[in-house]
Parts: sequence; structure tokens; C-alpha cells
Amino acid sequence: MTRRALVFAAGRGERMRPLTDRVPKPLLEVGGRRLIEWHLDKLAAAGFDEVVVNTAHLAAQFPAVLGDGSRWGLRIVYSHEGEEPLETGGGMLHALAQLGDAPFVVVNGDVWTDFDFARLPREPRGLAHLVLVDNPPQHARGDFVLAADGRVRADGEPRLTYAGIGVFRPALLDDWQDDLAAAGQAWNGVQPPRFALVHLLRAAMHRDEVGGEHHRGRWTDVGTPQRLAELDATLAGSKTGESR
Repeated sequence: MTRRALVFAAGRGERMRPLTDRVPKPLLEVGGRRLIEWHLDKLAAAGFDEVVVNTAHLAAQFPAVLGDGSRWGLRIVYSHEGEEPLETGGGMLHALAQLGDAPFVVVNGDVWTDFDFARLPREPRGLAHLVLVDNPPQHARGDFVLAADGRVRADGEPRLTYAGIGVFRPALLDDWQDDLAAAGQAWNGVQPPRFALVHLLRAAMHRDEVGGEHHRGRWTDVGTPQRLAELDATLAGSKTGESR
């Protein structure tokens, strides 16, 4: 069976300006490789066959840089959303036709991690399986609660941060309009739909349909030029240490 992943790469990266005025955030380099290339290397090593990359901001740069994915032993296809990104939920909905009927992995193109994608389940217990990490300083409140039984809940304490990595069933989007309405985010009818995935995840959590795991390794939300520079310095230091 073909294993597919969706890499979110459409965002404008406003907090990363002025760097992202000319280069999409996932194509910025850190540790000698573009951010998205770290993911592609790891997805290929974990046995994935096809990667869907969603694009909007400076979209033409992605196929120009990444090509068809053959250098990684992958097939890369592009889900272009137009000039304006459709957010995470709208972007996933837009890409469903290219992702097929089986569960697929999602990776945010603007994070860096040592997480091994081979650890992810092929089939989530419910509609989604989320990788959670300790809360970084810039997001100290966290997002969700990981219960002892592996279920992820929207409410409670202590909270962890969603790492931007997960396994999703296409069925998560079956009732997206109802889930948005329940969250007070009713769709305005504009096509293609633009909405955040978190509203659907919270609805699924209330139905006990989301599981997860806690990754205690390295993870960085590369959201600002400062964090990009810090990560680059850390990776450079790691290489120096390895070469001694």
C-alpha cells in the first residue's frame, strides 16, 4: 500500500519576515539543508512513497527546488491553493483528492525535529494520532492534554503542545461544516473553504476519537529569524561535535 504524507508549506511566515518576503519558510536553510528537506529525508527513510506539498505563498519555488522528489526516492505532488493559504483545515480538505482513502501523515513544514516518522502508527486508533511535545517558551500554555490511556483531550491539565506531526484519517473532514458551526466558526460559503484544523480536532477529541504520544526528543517551531539562527547554531555545533 502506498504510504502518503502531507507537508504543510503554504503559509506566508509573517513572523519570519523579511526572510520570507523572498523565500517560503519551509525553503529556508538550517544546518545546511532546507527545513522541508529534513522532513523529506526522514519520510523517505521511514518508508513513505508519496508526499503532497501544499503551496500558496511563492508557490513556484517549491517545484523549482524540490522537483518531483526522485532525489529522495519519493514522488512529490503539489496541492496549490492560490495566492492566499487556506489554513490547515482548508489546506487538508483541498489536498484530500491527492491523499487517497487511507490514513496519511501530516507534517508542518516549518518545524524541525529528531522525531522518527517510522514510529507513527499506520492506523490511528480513532480519527487522528497527534505527536505532542513539552511546551516551548513562546507557547507556555500548550494545546492539549495527553491522558494516561493515550487519548488526547481538549481540556484539562497538564497541557502539551501539538508538534505539527500526526496521522489522520480522511474521515476527520467528513463533517467539517458541522464541526466548524459547533465551534462558532460557521463556513461563510467562500470557495475554496478556509479554516483551521484545530476546530475539527477539538470536536473529535470531545468524541474520544483522537489519540497521541509524547515526544521527549528535540523539536523546534522555527517561527522567527532568531529561532532559525539558534537552531542553525545548535545543528552546526552538533556536527562539530560529531567530527571530533
